[in-house]
Amino acid sequence: MRIGQLARLIEIDTQTIRFYEQQGLLPPPDRQANGYRVYTEKHGERLAFIRRCRILNL
Repeated sequence: MRIGQLARLIEIDTQTIRFYEQQGLLPPPDRQANGYRVYTEKHGERLAFIRRCRILNL
């Protein structure tokens, strides 16, 4: 799935996803030939975990 789809699914901003990638919290996704990021279910699980941790102030 692309970054916009993942952002809607997890209910976070696309810029937040890019920030987490830059900070090393989220592994870099594969890229299509056109440069678009391709995220997997594992990325969604990691983002959901990060979101829960932030809610709990961990």
